[in-house]
Formats: sequence, structure tokens, C-alpha cells
Amino acid sequence: QVQLVESGGGLVQAGGSLRLSCAASGGTFSRYNMGWFRQAPGKEREFVAAIRWSSGSTKYADSVKGRFTISRDNAKNTVYLQMNSLKPEDTAVYYCAAHRGVVVTTNRGLYDYWGQGTQVTVSS
Repeated sequence: QVQLVESGGGLVQAGGSLRLSCAASGGTFSRYNMGWFRQAPGKEREFVAAIRWSSGSTKYADSVKGRFTISRDNAKNTVYLQMNSLKPEDTAVYYCAAHRGVVVTTNRGLYDYWGQGTQVTVSS
């Protein structure tokens, strides 16, 4: 069964960087799409970035484009989210997710598997 485990969250100052990791197991990830979502208090869970495992095709939310980079390591079965130039508005719980499909999607309703989340806090 598919399991996703996030790590790498923490407290950073505005302008700083963090790298989140998502260790994936139990699935045929060569045909999966992987995504990062985040949820701040009082807000809906929103799309951050996604990658198609097989091709490496990516998609980013406008709010993070140019600052965040999603990538994957096939040998380690791990997806990463490199976050640079962090802003207080980036403060949220970040979730790794996966769905079976051929198109990279921003629609959280299409993602079937979710990690437990990792807290990212950006101070001013």
C-alpha cells in the first residue's frame, strides 16, 4: 500500500530556505503524479507544486513560481520541495500527495494518497 512520509519542516527567517522531503513506498510510482500542497490556519488546502514521476514534467502555483523547485530521485523513491526566499505567507503545514494518472494536476481532489504533513513556519 502507498505510504508517504514528509520531513524537513521547521522554523526559518524570512528570506531563508528549507528543503522538504517525501519518502514514497508501496506504489508503482513510475506512473504516478506527485504533488505538494499546503494549508494555513483558516484557509483551504492549496496546490503548491507537482511533478510527473516518469517524465519529470512540473507545475507550480503562481505564488511560489521562481522560489520553489520540485524534484524527484528515482533511486531513493523520494520527492523534494526546495523552498527559497521564504515569506511569512508561506507558513503552513505542507503535505506530500500522489495520484495515478498521466497528466500533472493541481486538483487536490484527484490525489488519492497523502502524507502526515510537516510544519513550515517563516518568521518576519
